[in-house]
Amino acid sequence: MKISIGRLVNFHGIRGEVKVLSDSDFAEDRFSPGSSVEVKGTSYTIDSYRKHKNFHMLKFKGVGNINEVEHLKGSDVLQEAEAVDVPLEEGEYHYRDIIGLDVLLEETLEPIGTVSDIFETGANDVWVVDGDRQYMIPYIEDVVKNIDLERGHIIIHPMEGLLD
Repeated sequence: MKISIGRLVNFHGIRGEVKVLSDSDFAEDRFSPGSSVEVKGTSYTIDSYRKHKNFHMLKFKGVGNINEVEHLKGSDVLQEAEAVDVPLEEGEYHYRDIIGLDVLLEETLEPIGTVSDIFETGANDVWVVDGDRQYMIPYIEDVVKNIDLERGHIIIHPMEGLLD
């Protein structure tokens, strides 16, 4: 199964290096040289990888000119979900496991929405929850009380002001 690991948003220089905005867990592993990705139905092997600001800079093998990749701008970068086999610690999950789960309030089990995206902030991840409005839920122990993948939900205890 292929998953989106980012979006090709721009280019750097004229030699075909591309800027990718990642929406993936373990980005450094997924973008490592030798890894395969698919963009617009074409398979590419990553020749080099570096981070620059908030972007992942990739150079594909066999691509030596910006003209060879210009048509890819704005496209999703796909990869086999199992391409990176990183052992997870207790309390760690793949993005694909969390996105799509329902979020329920601890005291009433009332649903507030569904996780639609995840942002890495450095200190902790923040889950975007779409419901009657959009909520930003920090993935911290004080807020996230239970993640039940089998039942497809997350139980939270919102801090004061979190859902206002």
